[in-house]
Amino acid sequence: MYGLELAGEDDAFAAREAACAATGVEVVAPGLATARGVDADRLRSLAYTHRASHLLGHAAASVADARALVEAATMDRTGSVAVRARDVRGTAGVDTRRAERALGSALVDRGFTVDLDTPDHELRACFAGDTCLVGWLVSESVRDYGDRRPTDRPFFQPGSMAPLDARALVNLAGVDPGDRLLDPMCGTGGVLIEAGLVGARPVGIDAQRKMVRGARENCRAYLDTEPSIVRGDATRLPLGDDAVSAVVFDAPYGRQSKIERHTLADLVGGALTAARRVAPRAVVVGDRSWSEAARAAGWTVEATFERRVHGSLVRHVHLLR
Repeated sequence: MYGLELAGEDDAFAAREAACAATGVEVVAPGLATARGVDADRLRSLAYTHRASHLLGHAAASVADARALVEAATMDRTGSVAVRARDVRGTAGVDTRRAERALGSALVDRGFTVDLDTPDHELRACFAGDTCLVGWLVSESVRDYGDRRPTDRPFFQPGSMAPLDARALVNLAGVDPGDRLLDPMCGTGGVLIEAGLVGARPVGIDAQRKMVRGARENCRAYLDTEPSIVRGDATRLPLGDDAVSAVVFDAPYGRQSKIERHTLADLVGGALTAARRVAPRAVVVGDRSWSEAARAAGWTVEATFERRVHGSLVRHVHLLR
């Protein structure tokens, strides 16, 4: 079994994204989940999972219980170790420094040496609510999203999605390296960039000429290979049937976005119908629920999430099959 340290505040959303890199994901405490298996390389690309550890076991959320677990566990490694403890979201009320000293002492008693700088192994003890997960670190996600802030890109428009969220949508779409992913409302290209960085082959379409130019410019800044990005209508996609593995798009937020030739309802409904023709799955985001429109277009709504952005803005995320 593995323990996952989730990011953000929406554990259900984070766990669903984690399922693209792990099997049997189950939230067990605030900010913590377990999994039966983990793809360590794929986990590095997750947005809303920080780390995965190979579990020694579960314990109650106390230093004494965590130490007893370490003392009783079977150890399959030797060498130097560093212990890192977390009180996830401050929900356990545990003194993490005391926990690190206690678990480090237990490991020294079992023949390990302590090296806080370059250890052979890192033992993580994560306390949350009434639960503690203790395990050996096996993988960490790459937290480089600050290098791609929308305001730092060559082309910027207000309302651009943060790279952390764009990466999560790409992962939720379930694309593997080499798969083609289409964003038919690509805007400034944020989803295309994140898709390219995880090894997918992104394809972008936008109705506005300036967005096509801007998305190309942004993709050149972050990707080794420039995606195919063209001007077009999301309701009449210039692609053959089943041409891509997945579709991801962030629908216009009504008053905040320019819509050419369509009402918002017609645009999203038409885009959903067109997307179903070219892909077996989709992730659609909007400032309202589009579940009814998705079903009318022939999709099955597999899951939905409501993610508060700020003030009254809530992003509705739809996973479609």
